[in-house]
Amino acid sequence: MTEKLTTRALNRATLHRQFLLERVDRTACDVVEHLVGMQAQEPFSPYYGLWSRIRSFEADELGSLLLDRRVVRASLHRATIHLVTAADHGRFEPLLRPFLHRRFASSPFGFVMDGLDVEDFTEAVTALLEEAPRTRREIGDLLGARWPDRDANALGYAGSFLVPSVQVPPRAVWGRSGVARWTTAAHWLGPVGPAASTEEFVRRYLAAFGPASVKDVQTWAGMSRLKSVVEAMDLRVFTDERGRTLYDLPDAPLPDPDTPAPARFLPEFDNVLLGHDDRTRVISDEDYRRGIVIGGKPTLLVDGFVHGVWKLAGDGLDIEVFRPLTRAQKADVEAEGARLLQFAGVTGDVRL
Repeated sequence: MTEKLTTRALNRATLHRQFLLERVDRTACDVVEHLVGMQAQEPFSPYYGLWSRIRSFEADELGSLLLDRRVVRASLHRATIHLVTAADHGRFEPLLRPFLHRRFASSPFGFVMDGLDVEDFTEAVTALLEEAPRTRREIGDLLGARWPDRDANALGYAGSFLVPSVQVPPRAVWGRSGVARWTTAAHWLGPVGPAASTEEFVRRYLAAFGPASVKDVQTWAGMSRLKSVVEAMDLRVFTDERGRTLYDLPDAPLPDPDTPAPARFLPEFDNVLLGHDDRTRVISDEDYRRGIVIGGKPTLLVDGFVHGVWKLAGDGLDIEVFRPLTRAQKADVEAEGARLLQFAGVTGDVRL
């Protein structure tokens, strides 16, 4: 008989693999690699995501990784900006490229490629981006000079989606500012190793997000038709409280469901909230309907589940909780909030 995992068991397993049950003594590069990338639609959200996961994390560590080209920002999973290691970009971008092209074709800008020779277009974009990093507007204006009958704004989006490209610093470097400028991945990162197999991609996902269903994997990656791939792999099989079939690595840890889960402050769009089709392992259906996840609000975890939202202000930290806290939970949230203020360099109070 297939073992059934409760929602709480799934919660603790996921938090453990996400380093949210206990902070780890690992480098930022190691953690970004383990997480198979971090959602980085908001430029500085990975800093808060890493701070919540790494003991004694310093923001300059991630800034240096970006400047040294050991991690990069690019459109990858779900066609959104992700922070990944340079090596993982080379391994996984080829797997995700067909999805990125389909997503662009179905976007409001897809019309711009109608009738264009794709090879000529990619050659033109590559030349522009390797001459100098450029914004989407600059890409569009320059391409528009060559194709004046085309919408320049749409050409700019096409250029950054259809040619493997990355955003360059100082964008997303802590303490600095910069608009999003793009260059080709090949120009910025140089030669890369062979692309990963789909099976490796699934294993990496399960190591950081499992146990999970096929639909969970597909939702996280933005890929489809993975059922036959997953079912052919040597994986453990479970069911959840909703009767779904879940898969996991044979030796992956499953913590005791009663393991204490400390308060954690997650940034906007953290993948622990976006990495599954069924998100009830970290957020209730009721709280999901509040729109905070898709709306991109930073969230507060209490006892492992979303319990509120937070926002840094010039004079402190404002926290809105959805339900009353126990005295112990309140103390935990306030202590973690004080540490968050110290990391962010903000002087002020924690306001519940």
